[in-house]
Amino acid sequence: MARTIRIFDTTLRDGEQSPGCSMNLNEKIEVAKQLEALKVDIIEAGFAASSPGDAAAIAAIADNVRGSTICSLARCVEKDIDAAWNAIRRAESARIHTFLATSPVHMEYKLKMTPDEVIESVAHNVAYAKKYCDDIEFSAEDATRSDLDFLCRVVETAIKAGATTINIPDTVGYMIPEEYASRIHYLREHTEGIENVVLSCHMHNDLGMAVANSLAGVEAGIDQIECAINGIGERAGNASLEECVMALNTRKDLFGVDCNIDTHQIYRASRMIQTITGVSVAPTKPIVGANAFAHEAGIHQHGVMANKETYEIMTPESVGIPKNAIVLGKHSGRHAFEDRLRELGYSLDKEKLDKTFEKFKVLADKKKVIKDRDLEALVGAVPVSGEERYTLDRFVINSGNSITSTAVIRVKKGEDVFERVAASDGPINAAFRAINKIVDKDVELEDYTLRSMTDGEDAQAEAIVKISIDGSEIVTGRGVSTDVIEASIKAYINGINKYFID
Repeated sequence: MARTIRIFDTTLRDGEQSPGCSMNLNEKIEVAKQLEALKVDIIEAGFAASSPGDAAAIAAIADNVRGSTICSLARCVEKDIDAAWNAIRRAESARIHTFLATSPVHMEYKLKMTPDEVIESVAHNVAYAKKYCDDIEFSAEDATRSDLDFLCRVVETAIKAGATTINIPDTVGYMIPEEYASRIHYLREHTEGIENVVLSCHMHNDLGMAVANSLAGVEAGIDQIECAINGIGERAGNASLEECVMALNTRKDLFGVDCNIDTHQIYRASRMIQTITGVSVAPTKPIVGANAFAHEAGIHQHGVMANKETYEIMTPESVGIPKNAIVLGKHSGRHAFEDRLRELGYSLDKEKLDKTFEKFKVLADKKKVIKDRDLEALVGAVPVSGEERYTLDRFVINSGNSITSTAVIRVKKGEDVFERVAASDGPINAAFRAINKIVDKDVELEDYTLRSMTDGEDAQAEAIVKISIDGSEIVTGRGVSTDVIEASIKAYINGINKYFID
């Protein structure tokens, strides 16, 4: 019987820590529900001690998600462990994940602790966490730059104190596959009790080898891979969940292992993270990139037409990329609309489905053919109930290359209507300045992108803005429209609305 590799997803913790990838409470719950649909074994929902907002989000996920273990990260500090437990205690299955650095450079310069003090802290804090729940994971931060014999002592100490999962992370993305596998073999041969725990890997991608190192770990005896959707995370990111999972599935002949992931939910999860964070993947990104299943060279096209296996080692359908079974347009009814959304992997509540269908009918009057990417854009653009503090009512733009651009923006806030005018060197900047006058906040535009969702002259534009308000953390706003200026205005207002509900 093949062993099963557990998938530990850290999109909501390590992934959300990466610049520009922050999410609000509703978005985190939405992502967690998608991870549940993906059948992720463990969801690392956040770092409870880092902020009250993070603790509240973890608790909400623990209340709403079933079927996956909910985990909170905690330093080897009692107050962190207390915060972690308080956040996850209502979960159907709960895990505390505590960590402490073990490399010489970290111990000397960051922790300012001796090796013996590190051992003592691990013993005390793992045992302290164990009093709250049975499922305890310990991570030796920067394990791949740690002295191997000392690492064995630390791991043995954690096991004796009650750890059930031991993570050997490549915190700075330093390893190459053969080196990491050798380190795991050494630990397994020189650590008492290691056969009684689950060994885990958490690889960073600084040298582009996070996935390769994770797979080398599996060959060496690792039973849990820690990864993130689209590989998002600190610096160059984490091992990509979709790449790890599809490598294990596609090369079962080599690895001889199983995992519980529903691969048909991969594309949906990837698109959700791109939509929420505003961070797109490269067209050449394996598994989920726009070109992942495209064949342009004539010899490739000929081979694929003759037999897909000539150039495709997996099918688009296996990762949830849908076939265009029907064409939607202005005459399409609600039933066809709902069926297509279901095929795309969306399960919307009645309120959001009603709002999305309304937007679909408006779009159908502007576009002859509604494509899947248009539908994805519509779903992503419909806010969760309570998110719309301000809504765009109308706008008028006056612009040209020989005049100063002006924008008149009118927005609604409940029953109140506000209208302001502003001028600038371009129509979009003028619109943003007018909105700033309405909300009466110091809004800084940190980043702005605009792209086409589909092809053709009637394509929808997707605008992504990253803003900070009164020195706050960066918030991502998103807007879609067949008009690029309207998409930009909607994105800016969306970001402001998120700021007020965070």
